[in-house]
Amino acid sequence: MNHALETSYKPETSPGVKASHPLDPLTMEEIATASDLLRREKGLGAECRFPYVQLEEPTKAEVLAFEEGQSFSRRAFAVVLDKASGAIHEAMIDLNSNTITRWEQIDPEVTGQPAIMMEEFFTCVDIVQADPGFIEAVKRRGLTDKDIETIQIDPWSFGYFGDDEKYRGRRLMRGVAFVRDDIVDNGYARPIDGLVAIIDLNEGKVIELLDDGQNIPVPKTKHNYDTPSLAKPRDDLKPLQITQPEGVSFTVDGWKVNWQKWQFRLGYNPREGLVLNQLSYQDGDRLRPIIYRASINDMAVPYSDTSLNHYWKCAFDGGEYGLGRLANQLELGCDCLGAIRYFDIPTVDDNGVPFLMKNAVCMHEEDYGTLWKHYEFRSETYEMRRSRRLVISFFCTVGNYDYGFYWYLYQDGTIQQETKLTGIIQTGALVPGEKPKFGGMVTPEIYGPTHQHFFSARLHMMLDGENNSVVETNFTPREMDKEENPWGNVFNTETTVFKTELEAAREANGQTGRFWKIINPNSINAVGNPTGYKLVAEHNPVMLAHEKSYVAQRAGFAKKHLWVTPYDPAEMNASGFYPNQNKGEGLPYYVQKDRPIENTDIVVWHTFGHTHVCKPEDFPIMPVEYVGFTLKPNNFFMGNAAMDVPAEGNNHSVDTVTGTVKSGSSCCSS
Repeated sequence: MNHALETSYKPETSPGVKASHPLDPLTMEEIATASDLLRREKGLGAECRFPYVQLEEPTKAEVLAFEEGQSFSRRAFAVVLDKASGAIHEAMIDLNSNTITRWEQIDPEVTGQPAIMMEEFFTCVDIVQADPGFIEAVKRRGLTDKDIETIQIDPWSFGYFGDDEKYRGRRLMRGVAFVRDDIVDNGYARPIDGLVAIIDLNEGKVIELLDDGQNIPVPKTKHNYDTPSLAKPRDDLKPLQITQPEGVSFTVDGWKVNWQKWQFRLGYNPREGLVLNQLSYQDGDRLRPIIYRASINDMAVPYSDTSLNHYWKCAFDGGEYGLGRLANQLELGCDCLGAIRYFDIPTVDDNGVPFLMKNAVCMHEEDYGTLWKHYEFRSETYEMRRSRRLVISFFCTVGNYDYGFYWYLYQDGTIQQETKLTGIIQTGALVPGEKPKFGGMVTPEIYGPTHQHFFSARLHMMLDGENNSVVETNFTPREMDKEENPWGNVFNTETTVFKTELEAAREANGQTGRFWKIINPNSINAVGNPTGYKLVAEHNPVMLAHEKSYVAQRAGFAKKHLWVTPYDPAEMNASGFYPNQNKGEGLPYYVQKDRPIENTDIVVWHTFGHTHVCKPEDFPIMPVEYVGFTLKPNNFFMGNAAMDVPAEGNNHSVDTVTGTVKSGSSCCSS
């Protein structure tokens, strides 16, 4: 029996219901209004496409001043691509007056290209498979017409490698190929090496075919992962039931959520996917703001390989494809266990037609072990509390990789972001007997190129108010001194308050235990310290590509773990709004103004990620790799905020030796 199925329920939010708050995602009706208005007023033809139609978030001042029942501005931002002419326009639609307030053509040579659309993923495949030059090249590698019918083409963003005249102004993609005998075969087991097609998406043709002429043999061995292809599954796994017989502890009103003193509004857009708005904590009689807006706003995945199939790869999964557009429909009992609250997301297809992404966002509670505990042996006092966390998540598939983005809220005021990396690695074929120079072997026939995954968290802080600062702390040894360190056990704790943007462009340092704290210098607690939250970063490498490389110039945000900027509504993305075929924008360019960031309205940007040297255990599908960060209260509360969590034992727990079942009153308290 599927116990998760019994406790599932659907949101009250209907895609046609009128928005009740300025930050509510666009409804289906609003999306249709925006795209229909543009088609009608601007005479858009059949070749016009809509890479983006999304909420234009109102000003922060308007949002903070909003009271329930008041009217509010409602605007949609759209990008329109005319595939016939290549013209790109940005549009703003006032949904209250049903008018177009902005219609501006942009120059892709200056701004870059809009995100690649789903339609283009499929047309790219058709274009390459039908190209005579490509057909001839794969036949030179021993493939037949029958092989070509089921060949897999991976469409990749083109990137930027200088101002080459033949590429200027064109909407481009690259295609790399893999062999399959059947549609369900794992193509990544059989890469066609040394062959890359360059496609003009608007013209619908291959404009260049790159072939290194080595004709490396196509690997023969299949490594399929569909259930019928796998070995007999292990049979010693007993059921593990997750139940909440009295229901969940959270409440949902439209897009507003309350749980265990936490309050926030859920947002969503095609670029970032999940957004947490106005995240606050109820502390006694005060609802204390912590973060105005939190999201994973950008990604970059640069490859460390010189081969023809890989040297150009650096996928900006957010800006070039759209994390929110590629969300999975989550499956109850598989992706999400327990009593689940799904959110269906209104969105738009490439033609501007609204549709509903079912079960795109999942929310549930889960046990997380010990919250706090102490046994006082002198008095036989035993107190223990179990931790529970709220999980808000979505999963997306970007080509070969699958990414899960999870936000966790804890009862003690802790905020955690965890990103889960799984899916299938990109592969390259090996000459028999050779070892790869820039990757790790995963089978005797193929290797996985070494690469890095970078994620940019954008945290628009609002800690106890709109004016915040960022402090860096480092620990260093102290020389022995007869007066202050006679036993040599004391070490230095050095703090620095960042005053300008360039000061705050920093890297983590495990040797000094470096951490950063967001504080409100205007909010002093009872022991005389400014209220704050500590950013607990992982100490993974930053961008390792050479600083003069095109990759490093385009994904410059990944050169630092920390950036701090004054809030500017035009600066929403770490790599700029159009990284597709862009030479470089975003954080390294924002901070050149070196604006003041002390005691003001600030955005904290945190880069985190994973450096991936591939290994056999990553294939055919890699187990989940976890990366992320934590924000922990630091002088924010006057004591442990979770002291009032009740002492409740779990009545479904069983001693497997004695068979004793937990029942009755709590065992977590003396």
